[in-house]
This record gives sequence, structure tokens and C-alpha cells, in this order.
Amino acid sequence: MKKFHVSIQTIRLDRLELGIPELRERIKHMAEKSFDQVRSLPLHEVIGEVIDLQLNKSGISIFDIREEHVFSRNQIARGHHVFSQANSLAVAVINDEIALTAAAEIRFLRSVKLGEKCVAKAYVRSISRGKAKVEVFTYVGDEVVFQGVFTIYHSKTKARSEGGYLNADSD
Repeated sequence: MKKFHVSIQTIRLDRLELGIPELRERIKHMAEKSFDQVRSLPLHEVIGEVIDLQLNKSGISIFDIREEHVFSRNQIARGHHVFSQANSLAVAVINDEIALTAAAEIRFLRSVKLGEKCVAKAYVRSISRGKAKVEVFTYVGDEVVFQGVFTIYHSKTKARSEGGYLNADSD
């Protein structure tokens, strides 16, 4: 922008005219091509935008806190939105058609406010027959604002070789 002596709006309009999407859209498009497909729930049911997903390993989603997510009197996000982002990502990383939250140990470390961007990072810590432990950290900038350990029940068992799954009935 300074290099070309133009405003941000001029750059945005030029990009729009040339059909070059915003950075977020480019990232989303690349992520959709490169990450594993969610099996446990439709992608549109994951709260936030999934930008990375490696089944049975990890995932990342971004959730912008907007007006409809906050209390009107203080502009603080309702906790269930922050929880839902983490919970749905924990379910999404499990490579199974049936994955349900059985338990959650959670901590809200600080309030999230209108306009903040929540980045949730999920890590599968263990998988055994019918149960997985998924740890999720939600950040605003560099600060952890939420953390949770989710116990996810699923219907399959871990394969010995590549970390994938075999049907529980096929043992």
C-alpha cells in the first residue's frame, strides 16, 4: 500500500475487479483442498471456519465474535459460543461417522469480547476402542482464553498400522 501510494480500499477494489479473493478466502479454499474430510458431522456444523484438519491428529478453526454472539449490555461473548467452537472441533477431528461428546473438562481463562477472533486448536491425545481424548486450546492473539479436554465416544477401533480405523466388528 505504501509502496504503491494507494489506499487499502483501492487495493481491495482492484483485487475484486481482478477476481482475486481476500486472504481469508484464499486460505479457506486451500484448506478445503488439502485437509482431510470431516466424517463425524457435516463441515457446516462445525462452529467457526475449519482451516486445517488432520483426522485423528489435529485441527484448527477460526471464529469471529460478532454482535449476535455477545451480551448487549457488556459486549462479552456468551460462553456457549466459545465452548461450541472447541467442542465441535474436538468431534470433527475424530475419523468416524459417529463421534459424540461424552464428557468435557473446561476452563474459561478470560472473557472474549465483540470483534475478537477465536482460534481453536485441537489435538488428539489418545484413541482407544470407542473413546478418544481431545485437548482444545482457544486463543485470542497469543493469549489462551479457553481450554478443554473432551472425551469423545466413537464407534470404531484403532488400527495397528497407519493410525486409521477398522470397524470394531472386523477384529
